[in-house]
Amino acid sequence: MRILAQRILMIALLIAFMAQTNVNAAEAEFVGAEQCIDCHAEEVQAWQGSHHDMAMKHADAASVLGNFNDQKIRHKGQENRFYKKNDQFWVALEDATGDVVDYQILYTFGFEPLQQYMVAFDDGRIQLIPYAWDSRPKDEGGQRWFHLYPDTLPTDEFYWTNSGQNWNFMCADCHSTNLEKNYDAESNQYQTTWSEINVSCEACHGPASKHVAQAKQQKPEGNHYGFNHDLSAAVKEWVFEQGHKTLQPKNIEPTGQLQACAQCHSRRTQLNETEDHVQSSFFDKYRLNLIAPEQYHSDGQIFDEDYVYGSFLQSKMAKSGVTCTNCHDPHTAKLKFPEQQVCSQCHLASEYTPEKHTFHLPESEASQCTSCHMPETTYMEVDPRRDHSWHVPRPDLSQHINTPNVCTGCHEDQTNQWAATQLQQWFPDSDYQSAQHVAVAFYADSIGHRGAADALAYFAQDSSLSEIMRASALERMSGDQGKNTLVALARAVKHDNEMIRLGAIAGSSGYELNDRWQIISPLLQDEVLSVRAETAGALVVYWSQMNADQKKRMAMPLEEYMEIQRFNSDRGFGRTNLANVYRDLGDLEQAKQGYEGAMTIEPYYENSYVNLADLYRMQNDEQAALETLVQGINAQPKSSALPYSAGLTLLRLGQPEQANLYLQRAAEQAVTNTQYWYVYGLAMEKFDVLKAAQALNQAFVVGGNPQHLYAQCEVLARNYNQPNQQDDRIAEAFKQCRMALSDIASIEVLAQLDHMITE
Repeated sequence: MRILAQRILMIALLIAFMAQTNVNAAEAEFVGAEQCIDCHAEEVQAWQGSHHDMAMKHADAASVLGNFNDQKIRHKGQENRFYKKNDQFWVALEDATGDVVDYQILYTFGFEPLQQYMVAFDDGRIQLIPYAWDSRPKDEGGQRWFHLYPDTLPTDEFYWTNSGQNWNFMCADCHSTNLEKNYDAESNQYQTTWSEINVSCEACHGPASKHVAQAKQQKPEGNHYGFNHDLSAAVKEWVFEQGHKTLQPKNIEPTGQLQACAQCHSRRTQLNETEDHVQSSFFDKYRLNLIAPEQYHSDGQIFDEDYVYGSFLQSKMAKSGVTCTNCHDPHTAKLKFPEQQVCSQCHLASEYTPEKHTFHLPESEASQCTSCHMPETTYMEVDPRRDHSWHVPRPDLSQHINTPNVCTGCHEDQTNQWAATQLQQWFPDSDYQSAQHVAVAFYADSIGHRGAADALAYFAQDSSLSEIMRASALERMSGDQGKNTLVALARAVKHDNEMIRLGAIAGSSGYELNDRWQIISPLLQDEVLSVRAETAGALVVYWSQMNADQKKRMAMPLEEYMEIQRFNSDRGFGRTNLANVYRDLGDLEQAKQGYEGAMTIEPYYENSYVNLADLYRMQNDEQAALETLVQGINAQPKSSALPYSAGLTLLRLGQPEQANLYLQRAAEQAVTNTQYWYVYGLAMEKFDVLKAAQALNQAFVVGGNPQHLYAQCEVLARNYNQPNQQDDRIAEAFKQCRMALSDIASIEVLAQLDHMITE
């Protein structure tokens, strides 16, 4: 009996243990902010009324700030009206067809310095209306309605009914808690859900059910029990070290804080809703934009909105272990102290006095740290946002590559040379002024300078640079094939930072399959989703050349890449990327359906037309390619890529005069695309030499590439002695072109041109 009893007891204990294990192994669930109030009243009170709390709300009398008392606003001759029905808020707006339709305002979006409003459609889309309420005080220009995108047309991505203003894709993941997009690609409909409408406690800390359950039992040690996310600061103690003007970290212990904040405070693409970007790599759930010319100036200063993280990663602050909460209260999202005190937490106040550092009047705006190191850029008309890269002003760079600097941004009557001289006088021993900067390589790459490839390879291997800058240098090496490029890539794929490995994928695009496979195929087994999936997406273009073993190694990461595109199939880029894979795999019909699907959901997305035209070209059907491109031009008349592709197609079809019309349109609409001006100039030579020369000169003016200036001189020299009514003007144009070229070209190059006109 005793043995039987012991066995029964052991079985009972085992069952209890297994039950407890299952409880512990179960996924934590979202419980809502109401569960947090009793124990965390102070934090909840700080959060209430913050930007996070007000990120999104149901539209009601408490949340709506705008004037809906029958306000009428005229835009392009059309009257729009903001009014109330009982307790509801309504707007009468012009839709994409030109009809004025009444929509109920269901949600508010933010609250200061502006508030936006959203309406719902039958297909589950929630769209931001084009008007915002300026919530600033009246004496600051506020308390008014204004149009956020006054020049948009129904064919533009950011027209209010289009994808650029779609909450489900563009905004929801950041403005609500526990968001599930729930997009159905077949029906092109959403059933988006959330557990809390705003950015609540669990948006940062993670689901709290385990934390709450443990709190109701005997309280374990520590403040974060039951959570997987450690959101503490990376540096627990800052110490003074002789020879430093700033306190130094005693130790840096990376936590999940930066990645938690970066979910929303970054320019990125979401890859899925399943991975944990805080516990694992940020790049398992999101693909961060690197320092691309569309968002940043060549030196890394913000151009378009980057939402902080991309800037921050460039900074010395990030390298030193600074995290968001060193400056910002995590619950109010405001600065923890007055501005100067925030900086003097680490920067010794005695070393950064006006007499030693700012050289401007004490307490003046110009003497504030942020005025020089965190300049503001205003977006959405009224919303100033500071650059978090903490750049040191470099007017010496501005002289050569036209980057902005705060000195002449404030002293508008002075030159960059003046500012550079002034800084040299103030800081004669500075390590910054006139120092090498990756911006020069980025700029050289943007104008097609022949020295750009080696410069990018050099900076990609510079360990003193931030990882995001090195990754961006690698990314911009795309198409290069030099020895230094190969060395930089070989080192990058072995680097422990995922951004640098990612940069190597795009940077290797200049190589054919055998070489590129050797360089980046090890990344197919990378531990980070973005890296292995992007590698597969880059290599699949060579599928028809691969052997069986290579295809086998591609299988899993390629499926992951395709799944990412399926997740983003509510956007044209997702469907087009997926169609590209089917094209490369040889399933042309599936690819065609994918491109056409992209055109259906986003008729203004130009890449789908370009890629479908390329598919028709693969099938030797240039006429179908042309028809596709013309369809795209009608759907997206502002595109420059579509008329450029149409022009090249017409050249292949033997219709050069019609081709030139499209090439001219492409160049004039792109404005700063040197390749378009260059190709248009070469194509025009047979029809109008002077127009051809003007186009080639514009390519040089826009990009500064000496090869384009030489091409202009060469076209004029080739036609110098041809019977032509333009003879005198061609001769004069050649004379001026040669004179300009003489400042930058060798004697041998000039002699070649002179020989051409004497033949």
